Amino acid sequence: MFDPIGLIISLLLGALAGWIAGKIMKSQGGWIRNIILGIVGGFVGGFLADLIGLGGGLIVQLAIAVAGACLVIFVVNKLFK
Repeated sequence: MFDPIGLIISLLLGALAGWIAGKIMKSQGGWIRNIILGIVGGFVGGFLADLIGLGGGLIVQLAIAVAGACLVIFVVNKLFK
């Protein structure tokens, strides 16, 4: 079933993760790009975490989203530089 509140929380968490990942990765792409990549990275990190059975509360989800966002930022930087 579609959960709009869950989707909004996921998008906000991904945006926060993108901002944090941009700071960690010292990304020069700008904050909007980092937020978009963070949202994508949040979904990638969540998917990978589900595959290995990792989950938890909000802090764990944020850490997973940040890791996913760092991975996406790294890949995008390598592809376009």
